[in-house]
Amino acid sequence: MDIQESLRRYGLRPAGVDLDEIRALLGERTERERRVQGEGDTELMKLCCVQLFNSGHIDDALLVWSAKEASFDAACSIDIQLLLGHGLDATKAHLSAHPAPSAAAALRRLIEGEAVGELEGFSVEEHSAFYDSYYGVH
Repeated sequence: MDIQESLRRYGLRPAGVDLDEIRALLGERTERERRVQGEGDTELMKLCCVQLFNSGHIDDALLVWSAKEASFDAACSIDIQLLLGHGLDATKAHLSAHPAPSAAAALRRLIEGEAVGELEGFSVEEHSAFYDSYYGVH
């Protein structure tokens, strides 16, 4: 699947029934990217993360974090804000309560981002609107 097909099939705000397919696609692409940088198609991975961000499910934060950490290219392509589909405070609370080491790493990164002003004024709605424009969806 490529970006255009994913946009056609799911849009930027996928229906709940499609979320498991998007999660599976992101997981598969993340593993490919971990094995060989460039094999996962970081632009498609980013789109999957935007779709999950727009769904607002807090449990997707760690899936997005895993994708972001797959490679240098993925880290550059996937914005840290894409972890925050359920909001900054809720995501930080979720990560702080989660036992996985990756949750602690993601939480540290969010706290660092706050400290340098990277997340100042963050709004789920505004970030979602940014991606509508980025992908030319209005």
